Amino acid sequence: MSQVAEAVPTGIAAIPEASPSRIGVIAGELAKLPAFARRDLLEAWSYRMVFFSDIGSLFLELITFYFVGLMIDPDVLPDYGGKSTTYIEFVAVGIVLNVFLTVGFSRVAGAIRGEQFKGTLEVLLMTPTALATIQLGSIMYQLIYIPIRTVVALVAVMLVFGVDLDFSGLLPVTVVMLGFVPFAWGLGLISAAGSLTFRGAGLGFGLLMTLMTLSSGAFFPLDLLPGWLATIAELNPLAIVIQAGREALLGGVGWSEITGDLAILVPASVVSLAAGTLAFRMALARERGKGTLSLY
Repeated sequence: MSQVAEAVPTGIAAIPEASPSRIGVIAGELAKLPAFARRDLLEAWSYRMVFFSDIGSLFLELITFYFVGLMIDPDVLPDYGGKSTTYIEFVAVGIVLNVFLTVGFSRVAGAIRGEQFKGTLEVLLMTPTALATIQLGSIMYQLIYIPIRTVVALVAVMLVFGVDLDFSGLLPVTVVMLGFVPFAWGLGLISAAGSLTFRGAGLGFGLLMTLMTLSSGAFFPLDLLPGWLATIAELNPLAIVIQAGREALLGGVGWSEITGDLAILVPASVVSLAAGTLAFRMALARERGKGTLSLY
């Protein structure tokens, strides 16, 4: 055997093994995402009361606003596509679409924080898994669950409250939401970075989320705000999404209003996601260097 080995030219032995293609690496990372979704589904289903109370709380909120709407003058509500709207129609779309901010913003930071509490963050980061895969995988279940929850909620609103929705606008709304989710995801990464570095920093970002919700027009028309404040609020990406959603689902406007909204949302999402990714990587590197990644 040694003679055979000696007969092999050294140049052949020195040839490196072929490295996997970039496409193969990406495919391997994407193949890990269902495992994240399955893990979170099993965890959510293990707490069945929380699982069902999430849906129940949404309907309780809508019932509350239904009775509040009985006290509101319909004349203060805007028209969409030339159609007048009731308050329950107005607020139902706002509440349902506002959930996407909660998912992108708080669930991303919450997922990272949860890994810290469970003591699995360091172990997860030591696996041969890309950081982007971990970040996306942490909200993979929510990205599947929330759209289903949204459609179920809209159908229930139509059946229970008699809300007249134009489901031909569902596809345009979906496109707008896809343009908005990276924006919320970027904010969530910034919040997660703050939690890694300052531990309790999530409280400040929660205040920011509350301010974004209040200035989104989800619960009342922005026209009721002072002029200067209404102008600022109209630049709120969440307000743009909710306005587009109402135009499509209540006014049946379709694609005519979507292009201008995407022209604002997409650049904002690119900046937010880039800033969030950079902030999270810097926070992660800092905590790894100090050896405090597992502390919370």
